[in-house]
Amino acid sequence: MAFRVAVVGATGAVGREMLKTLAERDFPVSEVIALASPRSAGQQVSFGEDRVLTVRNLETFDFAGVDFCLFSPGASVSAIHAPRAAAAGCIVIDNTSQFRMDPDVPLVVPEVNPQALDKFAARKDWRRIIANPNCSTIQMVVALKPLHDRFTIRRVVVSTYQSVSGAGKEGMDELERSTKATYVNDTIKPEIFTKSIAFNVIPHIDRFMPDGSTKEEWKMTVETRKILDPDIAVMATCVRVPVFIGHAEAVHVEFANPAPLDKARAALRAAPGVIVFDERDDGGYITPAESQGEDAVYVSRLRVDPTVPHGLAFWCVSDNLRKGAALNAVQIAETMVARGLMERQAARSEPLRA
Repeated sequence: MAFRVAVVGATGAVGREMLKTLAERDFPVSEVIALASPRSAGQQVSFGEDRVLTVRNLETFDFAGVDFCLFSPGASVSAIHAPRAAAAGCIVIDNTSQFRMDPDVPLVVPEVNPQALDKFAARKDWRRIIANPNCSTIQMVVALKPLHDRFTIRRVVVSTYQSVSGAGKEGMDELERSTKATYVNDTIKPEIFTKSIAFNVIPHIDRFMPDGSTKEEWKMTVETRKILDPDIAVMATCVRVPVFIGHAEAVHVEFANPAPLDKARAALRAAPGVIVFDERDDGGYITPAESQGEDAVYVSRLRVDPTVPHGLAFWCVSDNLRKGAALNAVQIAETMVARGLMERQAARSEPLRA
């Protein structure tokens, strides 16, 4: 079976990565449609090595007959057009924050909670919208899942080192401009970030909340609990760093049960989507630069945390544009197909709740 697939936000960094990932993984497509805002309509984007798509206008596009739609246009745009696509019968996989904490929308990382797709798809009132988690959440829960299954996690303390591509192409452009300006002893006013990002780190991603945390830190907390276990306590500090692509995280975990290092390492090595590279020598770890273009979540620097009972610490790295966004969305579609959920949807005829 082949599917009609639309990508919304096709001219953005994540949208282009979605198109690239669909082609690289040979997702069964009969047609791929690139959609974006009216100002981007008419532009061309690549699909695979030898195909070029002309971008169509999202605002006037009719989603009837589209099987999957991968959204990454910004939350306000998804709020309008994702329900419209779903009402037309399309399965929407949304990469924005718009629907993540909606109790009627599954928040899915296929290696962690694919059963959420079965649960929601079986509901008569399912809205046909699936949420892609935040990029920093995705890589962390992929690494935490095998440890939670084995030892039961009580608490996670994480500090992130997030690349500027998390702020889109504009963030990457600002890092380039700011770096060039620094080399010639010039200054530019930050537009995307709150302070100069060149040769600097900024402990601020998204807006501040009343308790002093930022929205990005809140996302990591509530999303981890929705995906993995509502009883897990999470404390996050999210930091933007002058790296173009690839997020890194220093993760400290407290378990309810003893977590011997050898058994933890074995559980991680056996987990889908995880590669353990931990040689305890110079260069025996993975950095963001090495994760670029790769699908895996890399775990390094695995060690005992002696400051808490049953504690472990590790370093976690992944390409935020791939596993943190595009790849996870495509894997959700692949999981829907593999679990027979598309045939189940096709057999249903009840109207959808927009």
